[in-house]
Formats: sequence, C-alpha cells, structure tokens
Amino acid sequence: MSKADKKGRHHLHIELTSAQYRLLAEQAKACGLSKRAYLVRLMEGTPLPVKPSQEIKDLRWEIHKIGVNINQIARSVNAGIARAEDAKRGLYLLDQVYELLYEAVKREALASSSQKGYNGQKVQGECLQ
Repeated sequence: MSKADKKGRHHLHIELTSAQYRLLAEQAKACGLSKRAYLVRLMEGTPLPVKPSQEIKDLRWEIHKIGVNINQIARSVNAGIARAEDAKRGLYLLDQVYELLYEAVKREALASSSQKGYNGQKVQGECLQ
C-alpha cells in the first residue's frame, strides 16, 4: 500500500485513453462534480447528484408563470374586484399545473427506470448518459 501524505490521503495515477478521459469528464460535468469527486462517489456507492433535464427546467419556468397568474387572480379576488370567471380561471390554471407535474413525473419515472449504470444499478437523471 502506498504511503499517505500529511493529510492522510493517498495519491493515485491512472492512465486513460482519450475516449475514456472524455467520457469521465462528460459524466462528471453532467453530475456537476469534479472528476475526482465523481470517481470517489462511484467507488463509495454514494448516489450521484442529478441535474434536472432541460424539460424539467422548462416545466419549472412554465409553472412559475402560471403561479404568477394565479397569484394575480387571488389578489384581485381578495380585494373584491374579481369576477366569478376570474376565480374559475385561477382554478383552471391550477389544474394545468397539476397536469404538467403529473406528466413530467411520469416521463421522468419512465426515463430513469430504463437507465442503468456501469454495474447494473439504476441511474437517475442525466448523470451517466
């Protein structure tokens, strides 16, 4: 076994092909980790962080915009200046939010169930693609 440095850490030198290095760099970046942190988490079996897909980011933005509309309607209802149609519109928008969330969760569940890591473990999100 190698000798530890003053901080109790061991240093390791490995050789990778260009393709292997590129794959390591891409996968670590997709998880938002350094190459070292990515490898350590893989060795320790620690779950890798999942970066949200572009679809999820777009969905968050759409839900935010709908939420702003619902907030405006709620404010006008509370102030007594809204009509019954405004309240119905708010409920319709809220229903849209729930539908969008349901569809996104369903798609993400299907996508994550089909992804497998190098050792057969399930991989979530965009890490290890």
